[in-house]
Amino acid sequence: MIDSKLIEIAARFDALQVDLSKPETHSDPAALKRLGKELAQLEPVVAAWRELLGARKELEEALEMRDSGDEEMHDMAQDEVRRLDAHKTELIELLRLQLIPRDPHDDKNVILEIRAGAGGDEAKLFAAELLRMYLRYAERHRMKSEVLSLGETGIGGINEAIVKIDGAAAFSLLKFEAGVHRVQRIPVTESSGRIHTSTATVAVMPEAEEVEIQIDEKDIRVDVYRSTGHGGQSVNTTDSAVRITHMPSGLVVTIQDEKSQIKNKAKALSILRSRLLDRERAKAAEAESAMRRSMVGSGERSEKIRTYNFSQDRLTDHRIGMDLHNLPGVMDGDIDKLIEALNQTYQAELLAAMGEDSGA
Repeated sequence: MIDSKLIEIAARFDALQVDLSKPETHSDPAALKRLGKELAQLEPVVAAWRELLGARKELEEALEMRDSGDEEMHDMAQDEVRRLDAHKTELIELLRLQLIPRDPHDDKNVILEIRAGAGGDEAKLFAAELLRMYLRYAERHRMKSEVLSLGETGIGGINEAIVKIDGAAAFSLLKFEAGVHRVQRIPVTESSGRIHTSTATVAVMPEAEEVEIQIDEKDIRVDVYRSTGHGGQSVNTTDSAVRITHMPSGLVVTIQDEKSQIKNKAKALSILRSRLLDRERAKAAEAESAMRRSMVGSGERSEKIRTYNFSQDRLTDHRIGMDLHNLPGVMDGDIDKLIEALNQTYQAELLAAMGEDSGA
């Protein structure tokens, strides 16, 4: 049963209320915000838990009344037993949902990276279409998007794009988009009409705050140079492009989109922090066998997650066996049904795992 976990949560809730009432907390805005946020997250769980305790007590009393031998009270008490038993079941289900382990990064903004994979020019065109799909999805949900880096090709495709998507629960919505996306269609450059298969890789990372991932200046090498365009020609007369190499991890981030070296460096550091946080998340996931078994995947960049079949106007998500039609709409950012299904599947898996752990 989930009682032991709920007792811990109620104790934590009471302790938070005590901490929030202390004068020293009110003089520390950061602590006030942190404690207030945690209290707000626990409050509905504790309220449902205390309501469940009350329902259990009332149910015990109704059962005693029903079984007391008083025939006159029996039928009335039996109706109350049914009502309270149903209410108790509802509260237990609600609490099980509330106790699903919450990803601490769900509320964060997203750093999304798209890279063309196998398939030459067609893969680069597909990568550009995926970029537009996510930008349109963000627009549909009134989330702000900013292209931090864009490696365009002369045919309208991209080698690579790095985008920041800023909005409420952005990471919770997009985190299952990570992996290899495959497209099957006849390329516009194909004269024989043969269907080609190409790929693009998507990485989805929570944006890391400076306080979460601190980068020591002595651990990085910063190189500056003139930014270049197609064919390698210089497009800037100043050394504004920035390449940051993080020596301990070997990660390299290059940004040249801004004319300001300072802005390019700030963007590069933001991306580097998010990649370092993503590595930490991957290590934590590696340690969780339940995460490894997840139908919706591990989020590894090499995992093939989805096929876009244009000749059959069908998108297939291989993790949950879901098909969607109307590919033009999908490529215009209409992927809500898919994202909802992936999140629901993941929640169902976590609920099942909770039941196994508790022996329920």
